[in-house]
Amino acid sequence: MKASLKIGDFELTWLNGGTFELDGGAMFGVVPKVLWQKKYPPTEDNYIPLTAWPILVKTPGALVLIESGIGNKLTDKQKKIYRIREEWSVVGDLRHLGIGREDIDIVVLTHYDFDHAGGVVMQDDAGDRILTFPKANHIIQKKEWEDVLKPNIRSVNTYWPVNIDLLKDSNRLNLVNGTAEVVPGISVIFTGGHNGGHQIVTLESKGEKALHLGDLLPTHAHVNPLWVMAYDNFPMESIAAKEQWAKQGVAEGVWFTFYHDAFMTACKYDDKGNVTDKWPKG
Repeated sequence: MKASLKIGDFELTWLNGGTFELDGGAMFGVVPKVLWQKKYPPTEDNYIPLTAWPILVKTPGALVLIESGIGNKLTDKQKKIYRIREEWSVVGDLRHLGIGREDIDIVVLTHYDFDHAGGVVMQDDAGDRILTFPKANHIIQKKEWEDVLKPNIRSVNTYWPVNIDLLKDSNRLNLVNGTAEVVPGISVIFTGGHNGGHQIVTLESKGEKALHLGDLLPTHAHVNPLWVMAYDNFPMESIAAKEQWAKQGVAEGVWFTFYHDAFMTACKYDDKGNVTDKWPKG
């Protein structure tokens, strides 16, 4: 876990959903390494460290989890391919906070790629697959779920059946179209871009705000609208969405929260894209 950040009456805590490494060139697309390595240093073999840390949001009336981590179902081959450096321990982190996995009310998924949705279904001690958060409503864009069920030749490699079937056959799937309020102060908004059904999350309490832009802003170094990942399926949509939301967030002085950033969990920017404050401090 990482230190909690207060947003008005909301308390945000990052849980260990796994750490891994991906090719730096893929993460920064056409941006030359000579530029991006100054903001996000790579390993000697050009990989960069990344996290998959869900955000637990304690509100006055609900426990909301944003993203779910990589999960505990990866094969040894998959762990090697994605260079897993730290295993998923979300349920243990919750237990440390005095929270059971049955206590989570809502799980918000920006999209259903395996590194975001892998924790929706877990493997229990007996080796059986079960819904990790059996009493939670799982909030996903309808467009995203349609793509999950009918993946194309590219997305079939990231929408893994092992993460899908139990949720599909449950009554815990809540599909939304466009913008929807999840609980008072927390809303999801359709953006597209990274995936066809990608959504972002806005949080507002007592005049304080945070924006979770999902894979539109995977790390603090991606704030430049033109710095998009090779993994983005619709890069021009990503650029347009980042232009809109980064500009608005900077103007409003919001916290931008991260799921993949190995160096900070949240930050604020000035209008030139410089980090002016970060969390944790120091």
